[in-house]
Amino acid sequence: MQFTPTSSSWLNQAERWFGEITAKMLRRGLHRSVHALEADIRAWISNWNQDPTPLAWTKTADEILESLGRAHGFPSSG
Repeated sequence: MQFTPTSSSWLNQAERWFGEITAKMLRRGLHRSVHALEADIRAWISNWNQDPTPLAWTKTADEILESLGRAHGFPSSG
């Protein structure tokens, strides 16, 4: 099971990724057609995926659940 931090979500990650592609490729590029734009986006994605960075959790699931319980006023399970 994987827990999403309460201060973040998959949507935040998607927004960060789109911000990255916008800043590093779309604003800097010159696209003379929709076909050229699509090809550049696909090339950028391919390059992005060549060096994936896995998420490394720094807390155990139990530590996260305990922290969530404290934040929301639930009694500790331990």
